[in-house]
Order: sequence, then C-alpha cells, then structure tokens
Amino acid sequence: MDKYNTFREKYPEFIYKSYKITDEKESVYVEFDFSIPELADFHPSWIFPKSEEKNFADDPIFEKLVFSLGMAEAVSYWKAVCSPVMRAECGELSAEQAEWWKKLYFNGLGEFFYVNGIDTNSDDFVKIISTGNFKADGNSLTSELSGCLVPVGGGKDSALTLETLINSGADCLCYSINRRNSIAKTVETAGLPPESLITARRNFDRSLIDLNSRGFLNGHTPFSSIVAFSAEITAYIQRRKYIVLSNESSANESTVSDKNVNHQYSKSFEFEKDFHLYEEKYLQTGAYYFSFLRPLSEFQIAKMFASHRKYIPVFRSCNLGGKVSPDIWCADCPKCLFVCLILSPFLTAGELAEIFGKDLLNDVSMSKYFAELTGNSEHKPFECVGSIDEVNLAVSLAIRNIENIGGEIPLLFKEYIKSGFYHPENLTAKNAEYCKYFDKNNLLPEDFKSILLNEMERIL
Repeated sequence: MDKYNTFREKYPEFIYKSYKITDEKESVYVEFDFSIPELADFHPSWIFPKSEEKNFADDPIFEKLVFSLGMAEAVSYWKAVCSPVMRAECGELSAEQAEWWKKLYFNGLGEFFYVNGIDTNSDDFVKIISTGNFKADGNSLTSELSGCLVPVGGGKDSALTLETLINSGADCLCYSINRRNSIAKTVETAGLPPESLITARRNFDRSLIDLNSRGFLNGHTPFSSIVAFSAEITAYIQRRKYIVLSNESSANESTVSDKNVNHQYSKSFEFEKDFHLYEEKYLQTGAYYFSFLRPLSEFQIAKMFASHRKYIPVFRSCNLGGKVSPDIWCADCPKCLFVCLILSPFLTAGELAEIFGKDLLNDVSMSKYFAELTGNSEHKPFECVGSIDEVNLAVSLAIRNIENIGGEIPLLFKEYIKSGFYHPENLTAKNAEYCKYFDKNNLLPEDFKSILLNEMERIL
C-alpha cells in the first residue's frame, strides 16, 4: 500500500497520447503511444492481417475500434504506478464511457489490488478523462456480414466450440493473438485449412518488464478484454457477423471467498454483457459478441470435450507452458492440475499421465493446489479454473470409477477421502443435475442455442 500511495503521488498522470494506423496491402499496422511523464514511454503495437485491399486508415469505425483497443492495452502500463488520472488525448469518451472503462479496470484489476495489498475503491482509484477527438473523415465499410469468428486459445473450451459449430455446418474463421503450436494444431484437427486461422501479432512493450524489475507495481490485468477488442477489429476486417467466445458459466465465480475478486472477470457474463452493449452503442460494427459455452459449467465442457478424442493429443491450457515453443504442459502449476482433475472422471489414469507427461494425481507437490481447487483454502488458485463444487464432483466421480474397477486410489484422492470430502451416496443425482445444467444468463442467438442444446443431448 505504501508503494501504491508513493507512486500515485510521484506520477499523478498517465497519458494515452496517440495511436497510429498504417494501412498496407496485406495488413494493418497499429501502434500506441502511452506515457508516464518523467518515468517512461511505451509503444506497444499490433499487426492485423487483411483479406481484401480495402483502406482502413480513414475509416471512422475502425478508428474507434483501434482507440478502444488502446484503452484495453493501457491498463497494463498504467498499473505500474496507478496514476490517479488517466488522460486520453487521442479520442473522445463521454462520461458514461469513462465509467464503463473504470468498471472494467477496477473489476479486472481485483486480483492485482488483492495480491499487492492495495485498499481502494471504484470511485477513487482513477479518474479517466479524454481531451482529444477522432480525426478520421471517410466512409465505414458497409458490406454484409456473415459467418463466425472463433477465438482459439489452444485449450479444450475453444476446441469444443469449434468442433460443435463446424459439425453444425457453420462457416467459421478462427482467430488467435500471436501463434502457438496448439492453436494451429487445433484448427488443423478441426479439419480447417491453414488460411482459416487469422493470427494478429501483438507486440508488448518490454520496457514495462524493466520497471517491474525495479520494483514498480505488477500483477494480473483483464487480458480477455484485449481479446474482445482485438477480435472485434479482426471481425470488422474479415466482415464476420458473430464473434463466438468460449467462456463458461463457471468463470462467474469469485476467486477469493467472500470478496469480489475474480481472476476471470473479463471472462465473466457481467463483462460479456457490458462489452456487448458497449459495442452496440459506441462501436456499431454490426458484429454480435457472445460466448457459446456460457450456459455450461467446466464439468460439462470437460465431459463433452473428452468425447472428441482427436483433440486430446493437441490441446494445451497451461499458461507457463504456453511461454515456451512448442507450447507444453508444465505439469507443475494449478492450471495443469485443474485440467487433470476436471477430466479425471472421463479419462483413464494412463491417459491423464500421457497428456501431462507425469502422474499429477500421485504427486505430493500438488497437494497445496489440490486444496485450493477443492475449497480447502482461503482462495482458489489465481488461474482460469472451474468452480469448487464442480471440481469436487469430478474428483468424487473419478474416485468412484476407480473403486468400481478395484484400482489403486491415487495419493491426492486418498487424502481427499481421509479428510471426509468424499460422499459417494449422492453422486449419481449430482452428476445428473450437472449434466442437465443450462445457465439462462447468456447471450446466445436462438440458432446457436439450438446447436448447443442438441450437442448436450447427444453427449450428456
């Protein structure tokens, strides 16, 4: 808290100075200029592929999209000092829009504030003002929109969305930020040609890492909002009607018990609704943003995904392993353990060990993460993981499966039984309840809702 107050006093203003759009034959290059006066300047950039020779540099809608992406990017650099004022010199924000961004920043930085011991509130942590205007004076693209743009991250969720939509006959392009082997392999496994994957290149300004090494503030930011705004740009360039995310109902659960601290805030339904309305009111591209898997829990997704065995050798969900090439499972983090646990009722112990290259369920070093995932801790891991209830259901079903075949109970499961968490007597009813679950808080268009319900009925 001392650092927070000291930095705010020393660096009272963060400035979003400008963005630059350079339209080239095969791509659009975007560069941002952020500044913490008397400390640092930042110049992150993006490259978006084009499919047609159209000029986006003088497109008013495209300009607003780029400015908005800059607002989503800016919070990563602002958080180094948490300046009490953020001033946007290159675009226009109404009072309502400024409040929209404040809400995203505050809730999306909940984990950052919690981990850094920062006690603040949504009113006082920052004032967002705009002193600029939009300069483009041209025509927006008005051609008809069609088809889906499906962001693919290489994990089980987006693989399930893609497989289900393709099997329904939907016209799908895939979208990724930077290229990872698991993403390309997912698209290939889905039976799509390489050109179906649209990869935007994001260049993070690494001078921020230098500030972190010098003791400036660091922590989690709402990255999924960057996915949202960059996907919106890609959909606009590619003339796609639907932006189809793969965020589930479980993402709504707070990471810290009794506190509004959600690692996955920008994957929550609350953000999805807010973004949908912001796009409709202020960006007006005509694209429809929603999450296809929003009605489902991670438990249901795991069961449905496990039925599509062809993706099991290629999917990856480990954030640490994603930083190496080719991306791997690190087999040493809570995300790896969560994926192992949620799949454990539907795959054999041998299949799980083959996925991770290690028997995680017999690894004593996983005990701390296991306690956090099953609710025997103050908070869940600060990772994109499912709810405590569904992890407990998955573990209990996996134990029952092992008992039914007379197999050896793994170390973590033995401790679970010993602690009194295992209650086999009501498992069948709980399993049936979860398999039928369908969260009505969703934005699925009716056609997509029918597709998902049909797939649920077929598998669950």
